[in-house]
Amino acid sequence: MLSELRIRNFTIISDLAVHFSGGLTVLSGETGAGKSIIVDAISMLLGDKASPEVIRTGAAEAQLSAVFAADTRDIADAFGISADDELLIRRTVPAHGKSRSFLNDVPFSIPSLVRVGASLVSIHGQHEQQDLLKREMHLAYLDRLAGLEANAADVRDKYDALVAARAEHDRMQQRMQERAQRIDYLRFQIAEIDASAVQPGEQNQLEEERRVLMNASRLQESSALAYDMLYDAEGSCIDTLGTVETKAAEISQVDPRASETLQLICSAHSQLKDAAAALRNLRDGYDADPGRLDVVENRLETLRTMEKKYGSGYEAISAFRTAAIDELAALEKIEERVQEGSEEICAQVDELTRRAEVLSQKRSAAAEKICARLKHELRQLGFQKAEFSVSFSRTADLTASGFDEAEFLFSANPGEALKPLAKVASGGELSRIMLALKSLGFDATVSEVRSAKTLIFDEVDAGIGGTTAHQVGIRLKKLAGRYQVFCITHLPQIAVLADTHLRVEKRFAADSVQVAVTALEGASREEELARMLSGRITEGSLKHARELLDTAKGGGDAGG
Repeated sequence: MLSELRIRNFTIISDLAVHFSGGLTVLSGETGAGKSIIVDAISMLLGDKASPEVIRTGAAEAQLSAVFAADTRDIADAFGISADDELLIRRTVPAHGKSRSFLNDVPFSIPSLVRVGASLVSIHGQHEQQDLLKREMHLAYLDRLAGLEANAADVRDKYDALVAARAEHDRMQQRMQERAQRIDYLRFQIAEIDASAVQPGEQNQLEEERRVLMNASRLQESSALAYDMLYDAEGSCIDTLGTVETKAAEISQVDPRASETLQLICSAHSQLKDAAAALRNLRDGYDADPGRLDVVENRLETLRTMEKKYGSGYEAISAFRTAAIDELAALEKIEERVQEGSEEICAQVDELTRRAEVLSQKRSAAAEKICARLKHELRQLGFQKAEFSVSFSRTADLTASGFDEAEFLFSANPGEALKPLAKVASGGELSRIMLALKSLGFDATVSEVRSAKTLIFDEVDAGIGGTTAHQVGIRLKKLAGRYQVFCITHLPQIAVLADTHLRVEKRFAADSVQVAVTALEGASREEELARMLSGRITEGSLKHARELLDTAKGGGDAGG
């Protein structure tokens, strides 16, 4: 149950706090006083799309909050939120950036907020009446009222799976037509990669060898000169170092302190001999086959060609080959897969047909019961001789809805033939039919309100008056025995039945406007009912208002 609503800097509302109780609460006031703004605030608080345009002029952000009391622990538990007997929902809408929402001060995503909101509040406005005029919506209404939403969703899911299977089957058949050419091409690619025999790190090694081969003459000349200076020429480094080693040996025989120095010289002598041998090998290696450069260049060109075709580097080329082998294997088995796909599609069609037929039977059986119950509801709303039925037609092919198309037929008066609802129902009749349908939904298993504890009707009384308005009020009063019900209305016949009557009004200051909500009792309520009756407060309208109140308290007919 919604127990408290706080609105700050939302459209024309600067700061408004309203406390609510159970039963039937009516909000009345002049047109444009801000009644629907309150409903809009609740809608946005519970997840409707938010935009900076809702922020009151001059404010940095809009702030909305609501407290829901009693029977909320199951909701909190479902979302892992700590709660006792209350849920506090907050939402802020800044002028810049994204809106933020909180449940018991825990940050909450908007999709989750929508789910929570749907379990707490169900809002019904005039736009739903326009949906009722759309024939394509009637089957969905019927499924909800009949508790067949799960069956319909099952058929829809299996239809979607069938559409996907057929699309895949068509794709495979198209591939079959291109199969031979593709198989030849894949085999060519695999053979070319295999023939190239690309090795890991091969390209880097070849590029290093290429640099050496291109500078072979200079490298040979430098290595030969270095070898001669180090070892082969007269007076080479090693010859000189040999003399140094001999002298150091002589010194160490006399002075032991020179032993360490001798060891260093001997080590250097040995290392220089190794270096000389390495230089000689390098010098001799640069005399390699002069045709080797052409071989290296040709191999590098082969590798560059492979990279252009199949990816950069050994890993990419190898991965391409693996993918080509997998695709080739799949193509070679595609005929088998196409056949299996055809058999699977036939099985899916059979299963979908069976389920669609069962759904059609359930819809037909449920329609009779729903129409009987709906006519009972309509009689309570002033349609004493109304007729209502569901006209079914069968589609030639399976659809996401099965085989059925449905249309609501209506006749308000005896002797009139049943005709499509959209063509014969007036605005007032449509309002009452919608209320009757909603009432059936609350009594049955309409998913959108199955767990909602608060129902809000935004001007459900549009286009009606007199005794009919009173009958609508009686139905709302009956719903209020099981739910917390809010109704925005301009009709005194409905307002007089409220457990709580709130007046919404604008109060003007020098350069601003404030929206105020006042709980009405006694004389103030009589005055509001008098205004609603005649547009102004007079002795006559006050007398009529008192009569309505007395009749409502006595449980009699309050029509006027």
